[in-house]
Amino acid sequence: MINNTNNNTNGFQGLGISPRLLEVLNRFKFTQPTPIQRQSIPSALEGKDIVGIAQTGTGKTLAFGIPMIQRLEIFQGHGQGMVLLPTRELALQVGESLQRIGSSSGIRVAVLIGGASMYAQIKSLRARPQIIVATPGRLVDHLRQGNLKLNNVKIAVLDEADRMLDIGFAPQINEILKLISKERQVMLFSATMPQEIVRIASAHMSLPLRIEVAPAGSTVSKVEQEIFMVNRESKLQLLEKLLSDYKGTVLVFCRTKHAVKKITASIRQMGHKASEIHSNRSLAQRRDALEGFKTGRYRIMVATDIAARGIDVIGIEVVINYDLPDNSEDYVHRIGRTGRAGYSGRAISFATPDQRRDINAIERLIRKALPIKTILPELPPRRMAVKIEEERPWNNYSNDRNRNRQPGRNPRRSFSQKRYR
Repeated sequence: MINNTNNNTNGFQGLGISPRLLEVLNRFKFTQPTPIQRQSIPSALEGKDIVGIAQTGTGKTLAFGIPMIQRLEIFQGHGQGMVLLPTRELALQVGESLQRIGSSSGIRVAVLIGGASMYAQIKSLRARPQIIVATPGRLVDHLRQGNLKLNNVKIAVLDEADRMLDIGFAPQINEILKLISKERQVMLFSATMPQEIVRIASAHMSLPLRIEVAPAGSTVSKVEQEIFMVNRESKLQLLEKLLSDYKGTVLVFCRTKHAVKKITASIRQMGHKASEIHSNRSLAQRRDALEGFKTGRYRIMVATDIAARGIDVIGIEVVINYDLPDNSEDYVHRIGRTGRAGYSGRAISFATPDQRRDINAIERLIRKALPIKTILPELPPRRMAVKIEEERPWNNYSNDRNRNRQPGRNPRRSFSQKRYR
């Protein structure tokens, strides 16, 4: 069932939200619901299963967070909520949002992610949190160690579900959903709708209401997009030129972890303050990079696609795709980091002459032609290459017990899954 109707309510009033939560929303200056919030909240408050499709940056957290918190109040301690997400950063962000909105109702949130202290997480579970926010790999770790049970979970949310499937978490998701209460509500939110999501909805949801507020592949209307056709040897010079032209915050995406480290070092050599975020960085390093980028300590952040989903930083002036993504759908998520909260933004991509097919795939997905510039601006002189040392893959060593294990040798989890625990 597809719901595309508009509800002309006055702000959040009239959506069925309790007075207490309306006061909280007003306190945090949430005055007008986004389309996905307006269409999802009333049905979610009724306990219906929902498949919500909306482009990135449209407020999906409140779309499931408000109904979850309000329904948990009704359960009066006889039910839990659970939110599964693909990355640590997104889990921390969602956990903070739910804690902030639910604190006046006495809601406690436990965040279970890799790279963080297992002891601290076990301690938070013993405090009997009403909401568990987790990445699938770390949640399965706790389940197998007997640190928690899921039979009391009455509301389950899969956020950025397509990304979780992309990185190989389908077995963990199915395992987890089989353990939660049979009398449950399942809400699935995603920017795209691949067949794997349809299969999960068929297996674990009951007559889900499909709410689509933007076609899959839609890009933010206020983001101006362009592509520079450039040889690999000139990419760094073009990046230096753009970083001197744009004075605001800039998010640069690279395809690999090694490229992120190398480009970050080169940007610092240019005299800019830059941070890096990828799966070889520890949780503390990743949090410092993101927090420094948000506060302006770093003007530039260089990242892999780990930062393409759900990272909420307002006011990013430019997103630069130093490398085109392997998956054309990730292009939509990357450029969705700019043009948020009513601001305009710009997305600039670098493509080599042999990447015409990749450009065509992106254009088919977003259903529009992208302006391609074949004449480059005057570039600065080429710099000497920066030498960097290989960084030990932090996430291959999740705890002391596994420290001597060869990377990728865990039979329960592939390397790509371990990166995103």
